[in-house]
Amino acid sequence: MRGVLTLAGEGTRMLPWTRGLRKEFLPLFDPSDGGAPVLKPVAHLVLEAMVAAGVDDVTLVAGAKDLAFVQNYFTVDRDFLSRHAHQAERLHETRRFYDTLARVRLRFAVQPSPRGFGDAVLHAEPYVGHESFLLHAADAILIETNRGSLLRRMADLRKAEDLDAVLLVRRVADPRRYGVVEGRRAAPHRGLRRLEVTGMVEKPERPRSTWAATAVYAFSPRLFGALHAVADARHPAELEVTDAVRWLIEHGGRVEALVLGPHDGEWRSVGSPEGYLRALRRTRSLAQRAPAARSRRVARGKN
Repeated sequence: MRGVLTLAGEGTRMLPWTRGLRKEFLPLFDPSDGGAPVLKPVAHLVLEAMVAAGVDDVTLVAGAKDLAFVQNYFTVDRDFLSRHAHQAERLHETRRFYDTLARVRLRFAVQPSPRGFGDAVLHAEPYVGHESFLLHAADAILIETNRGSLLRRMADLRKAEDLDAVLLVRRVADPRRYGVVEGRRAAPHRGLRRLEVTGMVEKPERPRSTWAATAVYAFSPRLFGALHAVADARHPAELEVTDAVRWLIEHGGRVEALVLGPHDGEWRSVGSPEGYLRALRRTRSLAQRAPAARSRRVARGKN
C-alpha cells in the first residue's frame, strides 16, 4: 500500500520557530520499550503509524529548502550507529526507527513554493501513479491504542467498497476553522460511525454541520484528476484537498467518512502554539502511563 506524507507549507502560525525548523519536526512524547518516555518528531510518529497500517511505499513531500534535512532524518545512518555503539541504551529507539525505515520504500518529492495542501499532494502524483493511497499531513498525529489501526480501517473501507475517498472526521465546537463535512448516516464500519458524504467546504462562515475533517484520508488515484480539474478551472492561489473532494462529490464520486469518537482515539495538531502545547502535554501524560499499563497486562498474563 502507498502513502503520502506532506511536510510542505511555511507554518506562519508558528513563527519565528518555523523560520529555521519545520513544525513537523516538533517533538512529542512516546512510550519506549525501556520504560522512560522518549521524544520523537511528529513526522516520525506519523510514518510509524503509516507503516503499522501496512504502508510499504511512502512519498514525503517537502519544500526545496527543507529537502536535505528531511532526507537526512529519514535515511539510515550506519556511521552514526557505529560512532555511538558504546551508548546502546540511548540508541534503542533510533535502531527501532531504522528497522522501520528498512521495511518501507521512501521517495522524496519537492513542492517548489507553498501553494496549498492540495498542491503538495499533486507533487506526489509521479510516485503514486495509478495506485490508491493514504494521505496524512505531518503536522498532526492520531493517538490510538494500536498505532495505525484507524488508517488501516480507512484503507480497508475504501478498497472494499471501491470508494473515491474516505475521510476521518470529528465533531468540533467551532467548525469555521476547518474543512466542514456534510453527510448522511451509513452502516458502521468495524466499530466506527460512518457518514455518506454529500458536501465539504473549507472554513465556511456559516457551517452546515459540526463535522470537521482531520488531515487524514484514504484516496483512489482519481483524487489527482480532481486536483488538476480544480487547478485548471479556478487557478487558486492555494489548492486545497477540500476543493478536490467537493469536485469528486459533484462529479458522481463516492466519498464516505469515518467518525473519530472519544473512545476511538484522538487527533492532535501542532499547527499552532496552543495546539502544540496541548499535544505535548497529552502525549507526555499517556507516555508516562504506558509502563504501568504494560506491567498490569504482564501481571494478568502470568495469572
